[in-house]
Amino acid sequence: MSRLPERLEGIEALLRLWQVDDAAHLGNAVAASAEHLRPWMGWMADEPQTPEQRRAMLACWQAEWSNGGDAYYGIFFKGEVVGSCGLHRRLGPNALEIGYWIHAAFVRRGLATEAARLLTAAAFSMPEISSVEIHHDKANHASSGVPSRLGYRFIGEQPGEATAPADTGVECIWRIERSEWR
Repeated sequence: MSRLPERLEGIEALLRLWQVDDAAHLGNAVAASAEHLRPWMGWMADEPQTPEQRRAMLACWQAEWSNGGDAYYGIFFKGEVVGSCGLHRRLGPNALEIGYWIHAAFVRRGLATEAARLLTAAAFSMPEISSVEIHHDKANHASSGVPSRLGYRFIGEQPGEATAPADTGVECIWRIERSEWR
């Protein structure tokens, strides 16, 4: 299995793998965005984390990437943490799933779309990847704009688990195939 890239540079955003030394910056971004994230992100139930917990999580993410697994990236804008995103291998050997969130102070600036564009291009730079998906809860209308703007096709809905307070438990699935990516 190919290892995902360490760093992706866009026009506005820089994506780079989270490092253990980023724990405080990530924690500050999560804390500042807690009310914005809590309705949609199931992992917010585990927040706030202690600095030790966050460093341990980031160390696990580094090890996972080193072993050819998922890649978790910080999204940086002018040197500041403005979100997080990742490429996840939960769809099988030939597909990747993109996840993302943006700091509450930086929403509606196109950063999620740019991050997803960079992640999609990185995914298709790997010869074994034939498709990329973005999943979101049906009630999270803001998240549907990202795959739509990038040319992903809406595949449909499937029952899912409501893991966050605003979740309906209906998962919307968007997909793009290698041949469709520009």
